[in-house]
Amino acid sequence: MLPRVARAALHFWEEPCISGSRGSGAVFFSGCNLSCVFCQNYLLHDGTLGQAMDAEKLADQFLLLESAGAHNINLVTPTPHTAVLRDALLSAKQQGLSVPIVYNTNAYERADTLASFDGLVDVYLPDLKYVSSVLSKRFSGAEDYFPVARDAILEMYRQVGQLTLNDAGLATRGLLVRHLVLPGCVDDTRRVLDAIADMLPRTTYLSLMRQYAPTPAITEPPLNRKLTDREYDRACTYCCDLGFENVYIQDRDSADLAFTPIFTEQQ
Repeated sequence: MLPRVARAALHFWEEPCISGSRGSGAVFFSGCNLSCVFCQNYLLHDGTLGQAMDAEKLADQFLLLESAGAHNINLVTPTPHTAVLRDALLSAKQQGLSVPIVYNTNAYERADTLASFDGLVDVYLPDLKYVSSVLSKRFSGAEDYFPVARDAILEMYRQVGQLTLNDAGLATRGLLVRHLVLPGCVDDTRRVLDAIADMLPRTTYLSLMRQYAPTPAITEPPLNRKLTDREYDRACTYCCDLGFENVYIQDRDSADLAFTPIFTEQQ
């Protein structure tokens, strides 16, 4: 089955080293291998929204984004489409694509599949969601989430290593690990940060996100509310106490569904 692209456009709401001044060339794919109850991109989950594209059409899309000024090509939720994406990246690079490739993922990936992207992907952007198997099963339908994600992130780091920024502050190669702090789940955030500290150097770039905003469908606690200032402060303080040196943090205004991209059938 061909991947469906729900949106392909310059995107300005990533970390500064990804979005830069001209935007990231974000390609949002329909479909996902997790079932997160809080997903802000829930319209994409069933994989039916968007335009079906084969490898050559995807390669053309990547080149169009580069010509529009994108700092990079940002593959958002690529996991269900890896076979076609490999061919698309090879084709685009043969046609002159030169900006970095960003693999933007929920981290629930097979390490051997990621190994097949060695040399094709420049920047890995995994969102390490949980350590707790109880939370990962309850909120994402994946009881084995953490051990799978841990192995995936180690493979990503093996390929690209520490994040490297150019003189403009843009990511050119390396690993940037995200974590979305969830309301009522700060204890697991601490466990996530402990796990990262065990796996990776303290110089690893992290993005500690506070952008969680409940969708209308969520009515049960703890996910039916936004994160409190105290919860986010606890997470940031613990991250600093662990000695991480390169951490992106967010302000309170980021927790707004207005920052969710608009997905349409039109490209």
